[in-house]
Amino acid sequence: MKKWLSLTIIAALMITLVACASNKNEPASSSQSASSEPPASSASASASESASEPAADEAGWKADTSPITFDWYLNFAWFPNKWGVDPTSQYITKKTGVSLNLIVPAGNENEKMNAMIAANDLPDFITLGWYEEGVKKMIEGGLVDSLTDLANEYDPYFFKVADAAKLSWYAQPDGKTYGYPNASSSPKDFQTFGTEFTSNQTFVVRKDMYEAIGSPDMRTPEGFLNALKLAKEKFPQVNGQPLIPIGFHEFNDVGNYSFIDVQQDSSYLANYLALPREKEGKLYDRTTDPEFVKWLKVFRQANQDGLISKDVFVDKRAQMEEKISQGRYFAMLYQRTDFAAQQNVLFANDPNSVYIAVDGPANAQMDPPTLSGPAISGWTVTLISKKVKDKERAIKFLSYLISEEGQKDMYLGEKGVSYDTIDGKDQLNPEAFALMNSDRSAFDKKYGASHTFWMLMDTNMQLQWQKPAVEPFKQLEDWTKGKTVSYSQYDLINPPATSKEGINGTKIANEWGKILPKLLLSKSDADFDQVFNEFIEKREKTGFAELQAYRQTKYEENIKKLAEFMK
Repeated sequence: MKKWLSLTIIAALMITLVACASNKNEPASSSQSASSEPPASSASASASESASEPAADEAGWKADTSPITFDWYLNFAWFPNKWGVDPTSQYITKKTGVSLNLIVPAGNENEKMNAMIAANDLPDFITLGWYEEGVKKMIEGGLVDSLTDLANEYDPYFFKVADAAKLSWYAQPDGKTYGYPNASSSPKDFQTFGTEFTSNQTFVVRKDMYEAIGSPDMRTPEGFLNALKLAKEKFPQVNGQPLIPIGFHEFNDVGNYSFIDVQQDSSYLANYLALPREKEGKLYDRTTDPEFVKWLKVFRQANQDGLISKDVFVDKRAQMEEKISQGRYFAMLYQRTDFAAQQNVLFANDPNSVYIAVDGPANAQMDPPTLSGPAISGWTVTLISKKVKDKERAIKFLSYLISEEGQKDMYLGEKGVSYDTIDGKDQLNPEAFALMNSDRSAFDKKYGASHTFWMLMDTNMQLQWQKPAVEPFKQLEDWTKGKTVSYSQYDLINPPATSKEGINGTKIANEWGKILPKLLLSKSDADFDQVFNEFIEKREKTGFAELQAYRQTKYEENIKKLAEFMK
């Protein structure tokens, strides 16, 4: 869902897929997880216990608000903000005594994460995508503390403010939970807020160009290719630079989210084609689905026709953002929240030059898309290192952040500065709200609210303070409503990286990362078929059947666990 934050980003993160890479050998029972309740001895403290011992219904962080600074690592090189330069973080530090030294990698995130793990040199807090291999490595390597143990020993209040379903979802084979998610929605959340949930996954076109070529139907292969062709012919250049007819997410070692990342089975294209992820209770291989292969060949044809720029195969996010702000893409199969700041630039220059969501690639039956929405896994997980400088203050600060009080502070900031009570509702004041929607970067620095620091944001809890989205974001957001589904049951089904199945899964994913560009650059459909068939053959020889069998078992366990959460 993550990858900067505009109002729509915050709203979108509530749905974006997401949540914990702790693929465990055997899940703990959701009905009696040790991670969801403190032991009886904690709940019934005796009179002989220390008077300073916090009760389970008291916010433990209030007992000590002396100054302390924690190092907090975010595994996202693009994260731009610093703690303490804005009123909201200053207010929270004054209130809790906690200051944060936020650390982001200067280059490749995976290389930085792996280096810290190898050296056992982790900062106090670590936030990374739930789907990242580093989560499992830190837990299995004994490098992070169990939140369950920390809460039992220092802060039983944690169990009051934490979501028991999320704790159980992330429980490891030992029954303990090591990471807590952000932007996470349980099945009950989806039942409560489902009609309002939105997806980050969009197919967008530049509004003025799309309308200038007659707003064509782009759902069919013929209509899709013709629209790209018309756009290139009518607008060969944008401010002296060549038009890029179609853009995607960046290509990486295991594929591309716009097409498919086979390691996580994350695919915008497959979701637009409404391809199922299971059939009759069995996991379905969308990579070989005839509709999926057909559309991959459509993109191959687009490249052959000169409608795919070579830039899209090499550009990283920074280069893509620059080109989006220049309006150089006609269409994109892209996450809407990732270009929110650039959308603002376009809107300020010319409201008609913004990107709007439209119907994109569809299956032969023209079924509506099934876009990935909020899931219990969330977007990221936050863990506490065993080398944390103060275990007690760390778990108590985490409890504060996930509590309603902490969420309100993070989202609204300080009353009278960034928010007020207006018409009986606590909400951002007009000045702050206007700046957030016109210049998110400036808003972050001037106010720091609306989860500028999103590491533990609860996107459902914040709905009570949130104002409706405005243009140029409202259309993108509204378009996904009614097309958004939860894919929670497919999360956390990959095997441990060090297992036989996990090693083979990594080999297969890396092979796909090499093959995908070759498929799109093939000179003919015959060449495409040869490359694709060679991949399928190599995949089978690399233990794909055993990998799928492992995933099937975990998938079935997830189905049972999610059903328990609804009781």
